[in-house]
Amino acid sequence: MLTATPILQHVGFRPPIVKPRHQCFLQLRSQRRLRGFIMESLYSEAPEAVTYKLQVVEEAQRQKGEPRQKMSDMIDAIRAQLRSMGDGEISVSPYDTAWVALVKNVDGKGHSPQFPSCIDWIARNQLPDGSWGDATFFLVQDRIINTLACIIALKSWNVHHERCKKGLSFIHKNMWRLPEDDENWTLAGFETIFPTLLEMAKDLGLDMPCDERTLQEIHAKRDLKVSKIPKDLLHSVPTALLLSIEGMPGLDWKRLLKLQSPDGSFMSSAAPTAYALMQTGNKKCLEFLDNIVNKFNGGVPFVHPVELYERLWVVDRLERLGISSYFRSEIESCLDYAYRHWSEEGLGFTRDCAVRDIDDTAMGFRLLRLHGYRVSPDVFKRFEKEDSEFVVYPGQSSQSVSAMHNLYRAADQAAFFPGDDEGVLRRAKIYSRAFLQERRASGELNDKWIISSGLPGEVAYGLDFPWKASLPRVETRMYLEQYGGGDNVWIGKVLHRMPLFNNDLFLKLARADFSNFQRLCRLEWHSLKRWCEKNNLEMHGVTPQSALKAYFLAAANIFEADREAERMGWARTAVLAQAISSCFLMSSNANTTTDSTREGLISALTCDGCHTLARRGVKESTENGLLYALHELIDLLAPDNDASNSLREAWKAWLIDGHEPCEGNTALLLVRTVEICSGRHCSYSANQNPKLSEYSQLEQLTSSICSKLGSVILSQNGATTENAENLEQQVDREMQDLAQRVFLSCNATSRVTKQTFLHVARSYCYVAHSSPETIDSHIYKLVFDVSVS
Repeated sequence: MLTATPILQHVGFRPPIVKPRHQCFLQLRSQRRLRGFIMESLYSEAPEAVTYKLQVVEEAQRQKGEPRQKMSDMIDAIRAQLRSMGDGEISVSPYDTAWVALVKNVDGKGHSPQFPSCIDWIARNQLPDGSWGDATFFLVQDRIINTLACIIALKSWNVHHERCKKGLSFIHKNMWRLPEDDENWTLAGFETIFPTLLEMAKDLGLDMPCDERTLQEIHAKRDLKVSKIPKDLLHSVPTALLLSIEGMPGLDWKRLLKLQSPDGSFMSSAAPTAYALMQTGNKKCLEFLDNIVNKFNGGVPFVHPVELYERLWVVDRLERLGISSYFRSEIESCLDYAYRHWSEEGLGFTRDCAVRDIDDTAMGFRLLRLHGYRVSPDVFKRFEKEDSEFVVYPGQSSQSVSAMHNLYRAADQAAFFPGDDEGVLRRAKIYSRAFLQERRASGELNDKWIISSGLPGEVAYGLDFPWKASLPRVETRMYLEQYGGGDNVWIGKVLHRMPLFNNDLFLKLARADFSNFQRLCRLEWHSLKRWCEKNNLEMHGVTPQSALKAYFLAAANIFEADREAERMGWARTAVLAQAISSCFLMSSNANTTTDSTREGLISALTCDGCHTLARRGVKESTENGLLYALHELIDLLAPDNDASNSLREAWKAWLIDGHEPCEGNTALLLVRTVEICSGRHCSYSANQNPKLSEYSQLEQLTSSICSKLGSVILSQNGATTENAENLEQQVDREMQDLAQRVFLSCNATSRVTKQTFLHVARSYCYVAHSSPETIDSHIYKLVFDVSVS
């Protein structure tokens, strides 16, 4: 049987050691056979055969009878959804629908419901087991609270007796299971609402099973929650308790109505607004409920609108899935909207949200900063307590893993931006990282806001790879395993779905896009390997594994299909620079001068007869062999005279400045090559004023960063260098300056060119940060592992 392992060893690749469970053995064996087949093709056959076999393999992976949807159709479908975004898509809540159904006719004419369509919705949406709630994920609290509310609504109007009977039977069979739920998945306000529902059911004569111990625990939690936000404060300023006022009798409505949102709701939520309408007859409450019932055809969600929340998470998901380039204008529109509603108080799930939270604020802050919007980190002060603890909102009863993860991502990225004069982001990073590390160590990574099997992996990647050392395509590859698509369930007062940013179409497009990327990678790697063999670069210290690593670093940063020239320019240049540096190093170790070799290469790059040597293929000496490869590379990457001259100047600068192998000089050579291959190149002549040129400033920063990181790598390998910790601190300061110039500068240098500098610097950070085993694992996942296709 052909397996991948010998092929991987042939290129010096060490795949991760996996100990599969018994039930996964056959699947893993099939995947290994498939990987071996692909890689054997790549190493031994012509490009045409490789293309054909890749197509055969990919076709074999598709399920029989599954229609093949074109990427263009998926892109068009998603684009249409993004362009039609309004107040946000969210699933209907049976619990909130039941509360709206309880509202009596406001005209006072007869005993009838104000919203009969809500009664109809409840009747149509009972599940086969007699319950109401999320149909595919069973959480006892969710099913109980939804079912109990729906029974109360139907019993109150004395309709649908059989449905009431089935619902009551479900509650009797499952009430005892309430303590089984994970405490981290407790519904928002459950401890406040559930006792009230039980009392309402008893008043209607419904036989309610009660576990006294469970009920006592729920009452204790309610008392604790209310004690954190006293009733006087509840009536004075908006708090999260407004979301659950239907569970709080004895309220002062004259004071409470002053906290009503501009749209007439309480916290944009149907249930508390319906309760307020029943208690006060307030017309603005009625208007809100009229609008939302009509919008959702009888059923209502637990909160709406959710347009800010939806727009921010859409952008985050598109970017992490690696498909944001298809939707640039739509993303810009989303971020413009978020920026228009940004305030010193932060963000909430909607534009008029009375209570801002750290989750939406951190997500908005990070995305806006990343796209060049100027927002102040001072916004996080309002979420910081005296002991430097950060909370989602004041008075919270428990901490959120996903919210702290978003805070950590924002603070980690923002560490490389200026403006944190008072250190709030530094404190936020320290707190959120410590919290996540503690939860990770204890295995307690279930979250209070989302049920996602991929959340532990998201947290682990965020902790293990800080922003400066995270490569875009590696992050995408990991997130393809973590993103749950339509399986992710969100937790509020009930379980709910957010179909626009948690859907299988996003995942399907991302997988198809990544599959295409991998196909290009394997073909390009095959081409690079053949080029190395043709020029006999292995005799100059270039091993298959070092060439593969060079290609991986290029592809992990520059991954768009139409940027092959830039990607291959980076990889080939890195490989040849390694060969020439190795030649110089070996000559130096042999106590012979390297000046003649360097001068010969510089002279040949300058003289008019350099092409003659390349055309004749004179490779008898080391110098001539490297010169031949260099001229061939220049001709390959820069076919026109202008680009060719610029590339020769770049190599001359590298040879002249490279008194000995210097990572800073090589980093600049990579940047210049990428820019030349893209057609964005500029002149490297002496006419450029280094004091005035933004481009030169970017060069100086990148060179300094990569030189220091080169020293850090040497120290990791046992060489004696300057204190590594001190070097890393200097790197962080310079990375902050570089990030500022890339994201916040409005000068003439193009954004894409600035990104090239950042890509190269982050690739050096990644190598300094990662173990060889980690890099090998990422190479395998990025290029050869087709399990996500």
